[in-house]
Amino acid sequence: MSSVSTASASDTATPRGWTALFPPAQWLPSYQARWLGADLVAGVTLAAYAIPVSLAYAGLAGLPPQVGIYGYLLGGVGYALFGSSRHLAVGPTSAISLMVGGTIAQMAGDDAVLYGQIATLAGFVVASLSVLAWLLRLSTLTSFISETILLGFKAGAALSIAATQLPALFGVPGGGANFFVRVFTVCTQLGHLSPVTTAVGLAALALLLFGETLLPGRPVALMVVALSIAAVSLTPLRHAGLTLVGSVPSGLPGLALPALRARDVDGIIPLALACLLLAYIEGVSAARTFAVKHGYALDVRQELLGLGVANLLVAFAGGYPVAGGLSQSAVNDKAGAKTPLALLFASATLSLCLVFLTGLVQNLPKAVLAAIVLVAVKGLIDFREMARLWRVSRFEFSVTMVAFAGVLVEGILRGVLLAAVVSILMLLRRAANPHVAFLGRIPNTRRFSDLARHPDNEPIDGVLAFRVESSLLYFNVENVQQAVLDRLRAQGTGVRLVVCDLSTSPHVDLAGARMLESLSDELAKRNVTLRVTDARASVRDLLRAEGVDERVGGINRFASVADVVEHFQKEAAHR
Repeated sequence: MSSVSTASASDTATPRGWTALFPPAQWLPSYQARWLGADLVAGVTLAAYAIPVSLAYAGLAGLPPQVGIYGYLLGGVGYALFGSSRHLAVGPTSAISLMVGGTIAQMAGDDAVLYGQIATLAGFVVASLSVLAWLLRLSTLTSFISETILLGFKAGAALSIAATQLPALFGVPGGGANFFVRVFTVCTQLGHLSPVTTAVGLAALALLLFGETLLPGRPVALMVVALSIAAVSLTPLRHAGLTLVGSVPSGLPGLALPALRARDVDGIIPLALACLLLAYIEGVSAARTFAVKHGYALDVRQELLGLGVANLLVAFAGGYPVAGGLSQSAVNDKAGAKTPLALLFASATLSLCLVFLTGLVQNLPKAVLAAIVLVAVKGLIDFREMARLWRVSRFEFSVTMVAFAGVLVEGILRGVLLAAVVSILMLLRRAANPHVAFLGRIPNTRRFSDLARHPDNEPIDGVLAFRVESSLLYFNVENVQQAVLDRLRAQGTGVRLVVCDLSTSPHVDLAGARMLESLSDELAKRNVTLRVTDARASVRDLLRAEGVDERVGGINRFASVADVVEHFQKEAAHR
C-alpha cells in the first residue's frame, strides 16, 4: 500500500498558507510508524548508492572527492525540508558535474583554490536564482526546453561525459576541448595505455554491467568499490602504477559564505543559469514520474524553492550545484521510501561515513570511478525514443539531432543554452507559421473541415472558407494574410465570398484585427466579400472596438460558417 493511499484527506487537500511553504507540515501529520523502517532502509540504500557515484562525479567536476558527498549530504537535507516530491533524491549529477568542470577550468586556469571557490559560487548563484524564480512564479522554466530537445541533449551529454572518462579507464593523459577531440586524442594514445589500469577498469565495468542485470535495485557500485579497495589494499596492485583517489579528509564539512561575489567572475551567471535550467527540468521530470506512480500532487513552483535551499546548503559547505536525478530517485523508490525522511536518513548515514570511514577510500582506483560514471550515463541515451521520433516526426528528430550535435561540438554549457534557444525558435516558428485550413462541407452535414485532410469534403462554388489554427498575433498575421491571398489567386476569379472561421483562434491582438481590415479592403478591390464567424467573446469585443465588424457585415455569436454560406447561396440564387 502506498503512502498516499493511506493518507488523510487533509494530506491530499490543496495546501495553503505556511504549510504550502513547508511541505513536511503536509506529510508529517499522516506519517505512520510502520513507514519508519522503510524510510530507514531506503535512506541507507541511497547512501550506499551515493558514495561511489558522488566520488566519481566530483572527479568529473574537477573537485576533491569529499565535495561530491557533501552534495548528497546537505542537498538531501535542504530538499527534504522544502521540496514537494516524496521520492526525489538530490545530489551531484553527471551532466552538471561535466558542465561545471568544463566551464570553470577556463575561468580559473591552473589555480586550484580559485577553481573550488568558483564552483562554490556557482552553487550560491544557482540557489539565488532558484529562490528568485520561486518568488516571481517562474515555474514555466520547464517550457523552455522540450522533451525532444532534452532527448538529444541527454544523448550528447552521455557521450561527452563518457569521452572524459576514457583517459582514466585506460591510464592515458587524454586531452581536448570537445567530444571529437577527446576521443581522437585517446585513440592516438592507446599504444601507451596502462595494461593494469585498463584491466582494472574493464573488470569493474563488466562487474557493474553484470550486477545491474543480476542484482537489480542493489548497491552494486558500492560492492565493486569495496572489492576494488580490498584488491588494491591486499595485493601488489597498489604498486602496479594504478592512479588512486588518495587521502580524503574525514569529518563533517564546515559552513562558510562564498569567498567570491558574482561580479568577480565573468561567465558565472550564464553557468548558473544553465545549471538551474538543466537541474530544474531534470528534477521536475523525475519528480513527476514518481508523483504519478504513487498518486500524489507535485507543486512545480515549490520545486524551485526546494532546489534553491538544497543548493544553498551545499554551497555553504563548499560544494557545487546539485539537482534531483532519475537514477538516484529510482534507487530511493525501489528501496521502499515513503517520505522525504529517507533523504534525512541517507544524510545521517553519509555523515557517519565521513567521520569514520574516509580512510578506506584512499586505495580506490580512479579507473573504477570512471567505470561507474560510464555505466551511470548509459541510461541517458534512449535509442528507442529516438527511433520512435524518426518514425513519427522527421522534423522533431532533426531537432533532437541539433541538440545532440550541439552538445558534442560545443560542450555541455553551450549545448544546454543552444537547446533552450532551439526550443524557443521551434515555438516561434510554429507560432509565426500557423496552419491555415481551407474548409469544405462534410458530406450530408452543415459542418466544415479541412479539405487538405479530407479530400471527400465538398468545396462550395464561389466561396473560400478558412480557419487559422492559432491565435492571430502580430508575428503571424502577415503569413496568414498571404496564405489566404495565395489560395484566392489559385482558385481564380470565381470566388465572391471569403469566410474567416475564428473558432480556433482564442486570442486576436490589434495587429490581427488590422490584418482582417486589410484583408477586407484587399478583397473588396476584387469584388469579394469577407465575413467573420465563430469569434470568441473577447475577440468579438476587440473586433467591434476596432470597427472590424462594420467592415465584415457584423459579428455575432449565432452565425456559423454554414449560416453565412447558405445566406450567400440564397442571395446568389435571387440575382
